[in-house]
Amino acid sequence: MYGRIDWCQSTSGGGDRIGPEHLTWGTDLEAASPEHAGAFVAAAGLVLDEADGSWVRGHIDLGPDHHTPWGIVHGGVYSTAVESAASIGATMAVKDRGMVAVGLTNTTHFLRSVTAGRVHVEAVALNQGRTQQLWRVDVNDGSGKLVAHGEVRLQNVSTAA
Repeated sequence: MYGRIDWCQSTSGGGDRIGPEHLTWGTDLEAASPEHAGAFVAAAGLVLDEADGSWVRGHIDLGPDHHTPWGIVHGGVYSTAVESAASIGATMAVKDRGMVAVGLTNTTHFLRSVTAGRVHVEAVALNQGRTQQLWRVDVNDGSGKLVAHGEVRLQNVSTAA
């Protein structure tokens, strides 16, 4: 396991596509370091498997720590995964321009309740413009059934002060 992450960078030395063997904490952008991600994002448990500037794949191993008082996974876990996956990919798309992508709108639909197990998170860019991006994110259970679906609109912002 390569750890729970919110942001990552490639250490492979080539291209923007990365896999777990090339992940390190943080990026060259101070604001995107995991120290700034906070305990909330870490507790949500998104593990990044692969990513580049147009798609992201990861997973979450769900259990009692993710439950509501009623024994099912809290929708905020899915909303956090949707926002994080889209933000990772969108930032990878603009990082070479000295920018990060920040979420403006996150619409996540909860379609099926889950109590435990691995869910797969897949994000894909629908539109990547000069100033904004739109990403679609699906969360599927182990049998491939859609558990949650979201779209995130992001603003590309400069990291320059």
